[in-house]
Amino acid sequence: MGKYELYKQSADYILERIPAKPGIALILGSGLGALAETLEDKTIIEYVEIPNFLKSTAPSHAGRLVFGYLSGRYVVCMQGRFHYYEGYDHEQLALPVRVMSLIGVTKTILTNAAGAVNTAYRVGDFMVIRDHINLLGISPMRGANIEEFGSRFFDTTFLYTPVFRRLALDCAKRIGQEFRTHEGVYMFTPGPHYETPAEIRAFRMLGADAVGMSTVPEALTAAHCGMEILGISLMTNMAAGVLPQPLSGDEVVEIATEAAGRFSELVREIVGKI
Repeated sequence: MGKYELYKQSADYILERIPAKPGIALILGSGLGALAETLEDKTIIEYVEIPNFLKSTAPSHAGRLVFGYLSGRYVVCMQGRFHYYEGYDHEQLALPVRVMSLIGVTKTILTNAAGAVNTAYRVGDFMVIRDHINLLGISPMRGANIEEFGSRFFDTTFLYTPVFRRLALDCAKRIGQEFRTHEGVYMFTPGPHYETPAEIRAFRMLGADAVGMSTVPEALTAAHCGMEILGISLMTNMAAGVLPQPLSGDEVVEIATEAAGRFSELVREIVGKI
């Protein structure tokens, strides 16, 4: 069985268990999974139930798909994502988004917990992703191209859909001043260790505003599938060396949990207008 047939097998299993095709997917980052609990008329499918699917091992990632209504739109939430540092290669990381494409998703909202490289940012700020830097330079589209999803050589000039970026910034302004929201560049690193202070200084010189260990493989896959994409980062810590203190995974989850209410409000506003 070829790769496309494996993806279709996963998609067919899901489609048999949901009442409609979701047009929007929300991939929820560390500590941000609470949004999925607020969906109306939920259908929950555990990753382990889905044929050929991956298993999530990251802390605070529940490992399930949650379908339901958010701001009147039928959506699917990935409550837990997959990372290169878990041992998956980039080609494997393409699987969830490709399956999403086959169940009807045309718009993807990617969220993550990130470290602030830009010293004008503060912990608790949001950043709408304008562009990214892929430190590894590796693509999840490596290998034989699957024409059913897209052409081998696809453009990434407007990877993060400009109209969605403007919408997200407008929604943040409309909600209130407590939503300090920027637009910037996300640096993707492999993890699982945090970056060194010297690396962060280098990233800042390269034009990065935030750094994290996810999102880019999913964004590239979504672009290959022809999806429209919005990326939102929550600054859960200042990056290494910005403050004279060590970094902690527990701090990331704690800050993300504290921001869950504000994050949910922002995403609800955006989904209602996409």
